[in-house]
Amino acid sequence: MEQFDIQQLVSAFIVLFAIIDVTGSLPILVDLKERHKTFSPLKASFFSFLILLAFFFIGEGILHLFSVDVTSFAVAGSIVLFVIGCEMTFGIEIFKMDGPTNNATIVPIIFPLLAGPGAFTALLSLKAEYSSLNIILALVINMVIVYIVLRNVNLVEKLIGAGGIYILRKFFGIILLAVSVKLFMSNITSLLGT
Repeated sequence: MEQFDIQQLVSAFIVLFAIIDVTGSLPILVDLKERHKTFSPLKASFFSFLILLAFFFIGEGILHLFSVDVTSFAVAGSIVLFVIGCEMTFGIEIFKMDGPTNNATIVPIIFPLLAGPGAFTALLSLKAEYSSLNIILALVINMVIVYIVLRNVNLVEKLIGAGGIYILRKFFGIILLAVSVKLFMSNITSLLGT
């Protein structure tokens, strides 16, 4: 039976917040607005939530098609999270966002900014560690924040400022590095049978 656990909820929230990184995407969102690209905050947050929730439930089934278990995916996922944490902390770019930009709501906002490979990896990696209830609640809270930020891009940018965005990105990058190491260690020992 699924149990509510505040510590799991907070941990899952922080991981997803760091991965989705809507505050770190502010420069991209501001640039889209300046180039008169329109996007719907409600559609972007709602459809991102649906995509991530669907992957949360059927992602494991997709893995089974390739004979991969959640623990193995969590180890691989922890490496991806580690790389994303390195990008955020050290200001380097490893993953490039080089998709088409015809429709701002679908691309690049829903995919890959909000519901991208990092978020998929994080969800299944968290599933190997935490209760589904806590992960889904963390995802809901994140999508509410995403909606608020998307709806108030200019206001949030003014409130946080360039320095604030920079500090948040570095802080959550370090948190993500720590979480990825924990995920790696707990799942690798299970895989190695120790």
